[in-house]
Amino acid sequence: MPAYSLPSTSVGLIGYGEVGKIFAAALQAKGAKVVVAWDRLFSNGQPGSEAGIQRCASLADLLTQCDVVFSAVTASQTLAVAKEAAAQIKPGTVFIDLNSASPNTKRDCAAAIEAAGGRYLEAAVMTSVPPYGLRVPMLLGGPHAEAMAPVLRDWGLDAKAASAELGTASAIKMCRSVVIKGLEAIAVESFTAARAYGVEDAVLASLKETMPGIDWERQGSYFFERVIQHGQRRSEEMVESAATMADAGIGGSMAAAASQRQAWTAALARQGVFGPAADGWRVRADEILAAVAPSNPTK
Repeated sequence: MPAYSLPSTSVGLIGYGEVGKIFAAALQAKGAKVVVAWDRLFSNGQPGSEAGIQRCASLADLLTQCDVVFSAVTASQTLAVAKEAAAQIKPGTVFIDLNSASPNTKRDCAAAIEAAGGRYLEAAVMTSVPPYGLRVPMLLGGPHAEAMAPVLRDWGLDAKAASAELGTASAIKMCRSVVIKGLEAIAVESFTAARAYGVEDAVLASLKETMPGIDWERQGSYFFERVIQHGQRRSEEMVESAATMADAGIGGSMAAAASQRQAWTAALARQGVFGPAADGWRVRADEILAAVAPSNPTK
């Protein structure tokens, strides 16, 4: 594998949402030769720049310029984007898949990229990106993991090779997501219902007694905001988590239920139910209850 150093490497970001913007800005600041981005939502496919990052007119345009590509799209688009990239990728290009998808989806992505002469690198992002930025903990998988881990660490990423076997890193991620995204969905559901019945203080007090290590007031507020902001993306991730559970032969009922609640909250956000940044989860719960008031049995 060639030696990749940022001053001589052109980097592309497929997907320019929260993760794509954070990675693009950080890699540019680290001194990457060129940083470009492409997103289906770029208006009219017109090239330009955004926050100093060159905006490509098409995926093909991005792929012709880049030695290393990060894919940071929604979970539902993971395989479609990999297949589209495979049809246009330059031989030898490293394709780093940051997306939250099942092991089988990642294997299908790898098959498409590798067949086209690219080098596919599975990457499982193990926690929320914004607090860490480029230093977000990341597990790598596949035959190129050992070689690329030190390269990415040199670039400032917290990347560790998890396995030479494709799917292992994503299995870790997906199993973790059932708990983390599941807790988010549970908190939105439980706390909102508690607020509706006027028993939220008693519920939080009981939770604190059972699990004293968690600040439930603070954690609840964090959960609500993350689901409101990113519920659709999280819902799609939980669909992939459910598929991961099903592929293990145990079904995926918990992940599927969490996906539904995440999607439900995201739909409320699209409807404009939520106002600007709230001071605590109770404000968000009240906004939800106001939106569903006709079917609220407590009123």
